[in-house]
Amino acid sequence: MLIYLIAVIGAFLAGCVNTLAGNGSAITLTILMELLGLPPDVANGTNRLGVVAQGLAGTYAFEREDRLRPNLNWRVIIWVSLGALLGMYLSIVISPEGYRLVFRYLLIFMLVVILVKPKRWLVSNPDREPISPWLAVPMLFLLGVYGGFIQMGMGVFFLAVLVLIDGYDIINANVLKGVTVAVYTLFAVAFFAYQGLIDWKIGGLMAIGQLVGGFLTATYASRYPQANVWAYRLLVIVIIGAIARAFWPF
Repeated sequence: MLIYLIAVIGAFLAGCVNTLAGNGSAITLTILMELLGLPPDVANGTNRLGVVAQGLAGTYAFEREDRLRPNLNWRVIIWVSLGALLGMYLSIVISPEGYRLVFRYLLIFMLVVILVKPKRWLVSNPDREPISPWLAVPMLFLLGVYGGFIQMGMGVFFLAVLVLIDGYDIINANVLKGVTVAVYTLFAVAFFAYQGLIDWKIGGLMAIGQLVGGFLTATYASRYPQANVWAYRLLVIVIIGAIARAFWPF
């Protein structure tokens, strides 16, 4: 019973982290594999239930606070979702170990990017020239491939692209991130369910925790102007924690 209580609390924290920063799946995947003993492929599929629950809850909360409509960029949603379809397929034909190795060093690179000139993350730049579609489309597609494959860390990379390249502020980027992840994760749930790679009992329990965490955090982020600052701080903490977990498993 205690294990399941810890799982729900961890899922709640993951919902909070994912809504403001990203990489909450580092928490839930650790719980699913290390605490509950699920095989990696089943943990990967089961984790998607919580991701889609918190994504839908966060989207609803942002919509209720009138933060959704101005940020609904369908170009981003479509290209990331298409990439995610390829990533889901790769997840069942390629061992995740090689991808995790790449992920470790991408996290270090991302931490450096975030810590250099942090004001870029805290101040939006609506006058910035949009990047060329020839660069934007491949980047969005590759984001989707990664998210469809393993999900862990997807939010961090998504925010980096929208904030540093497309000029979004971090809260508006989170709004679009939540919608996009919810859309392609609906397809992911169907895909992994068809493959028999979802533990519905555990996944449903953790989805409740992530749903509540995502909803409450999205509501807070919409109402308080200092949410940008806290989102940035949380992003740094999450990445440092993920690096520690990746290089020094405990």
